[in-house]
Formats: sequence, structure tokens, C-alpha cells
Amino acid sequence: MHRLLLLALLALTALLGLLLPLAARADGVEALEAFLRSTKSGRADFTQTVTGPAREGQPARVRQSSGRFEFQRPDRFRFTYLKPFAQTLVADGQTLWLHDPDLNQVTARRQGQALASTPAALIAAAPDLGALRHAFELSAPPERDVLQWVVAVPRQREGALRELRVGLRGAELAALDIVDGLGQRSQIRFAKVEANIALPADTFQFKPPAGADVIRQ
Repeated sequence: MHRLLLLALLALTALLGLLLPLAARADGVEALEAFLRSTKSGRADFTQTVTGPAREGQPARVRQSSGRFEFQRPDRFRFTYLKPFAQTLVADGQTLWLHDPDLNQVTARRQGQALASTPAALIAAAPDLGALRHAFELSAPPERDVLQWVVAVPRQREGALRELRVGLRGAELAALDIVDGLGQRSQIRFAKVEANIALPADTFQFKPPAGADVIRQ
């Protein structure tokens, strides 16, 4: 779950970094470009369906979860998983925190190192479309499920991310589909999306609970 939380975080970072240069050259997405240029913060509810690769003679394992996502550009994020189990992932600009209440455990990683550990980080950090093309094969497939999609496939296939798909409904973020290097697929669907809202100052702060086992990596 830690890996999927991190991939989800990086994929949402990719939304803010990848689609803007694509919007500038795509027909009919000027509204998307304007939305991305003006969005500084946001909040949305999400549901996530994780499907593991099928094993011979066994059906694929499916897990579902739901919660809330909040962000403040350029480097602050919070995933709050509510169902079926509580988990929290917070990026405060310096440290990436993962809190698992059931295990009474907190994992802390330097945010820069954590984001650099996967090719998805290049999407967020790339300064222009040329840099993205150097690391990813980009395409804009036809609409599917009444959504517009952008696909990014890493050129170096040995990394943690195999493919990322970002789906939009008009000027609103609607979906993310992530396939990792092991063939596990994570589908995230968003609802009640709010842009440019005033988030409380402590949204992206995290303090390990008293008595929790803190692991620093």
C-alpha cells in the first residue's frame, strides 16, 4: 500500500506538471490550459480500485479504498485514506510522511529523495515538453468513458511506473489510471473537485502521534 500511495501522489503531481504543456498544443483544451495555469490549490474526494496481476488459475485480486486528496502547489499534498483502513500520506515540502494507525507506525522519507525514486517524478520536475519526451512517450488517445485522456509511458521500462493515464471531464480532473512495473493497476476516480480554495495552515503539517514507531529512510 505504501508504494501505491506514493505512486498516486506522484501521479497527481504529474497532473500539474504534464498536462499544461500538452494543453498548449492540443485542440479543444484551451479551457484545460487555463484551469491548470490558474489552479494553486485543490481538494477532492476519491475512490481507488487496485487490481493485482492475475495468477494462473486464480482471479485477479481487487481492493477498494476511498478518502480525500488535498494539494497546494508546488510541493504540498495530503492523501487521507478513510475506508476500509485509515492511512495518511503527507508531503510537507521537505518530508514525505506515511502514517499507518493500525500498525502504530510512521515512515518518514526526505521528499526530494522519495520523488526521485520513480520515473513519475520526472513528469513533475521536467521544465518543458522536450524534457518530458526525453523520458516518456506521450500520446493523447480518443475519448473514453466520456473523458479526455493523456498517456505517459516511461522510455526506461525497468522503473516503478509502467504507464500513467490522466482523464479529464471538461476542465475538471476526473480519473487517474496507474500501472506499475509489476503489472498492478490502480484506478482513481475523483468527485466533488474544488479548485483554488483556502486550505487550513495545518493541512500539510504532520507530527507523529505519541508512542508511534517512527522509521526514517
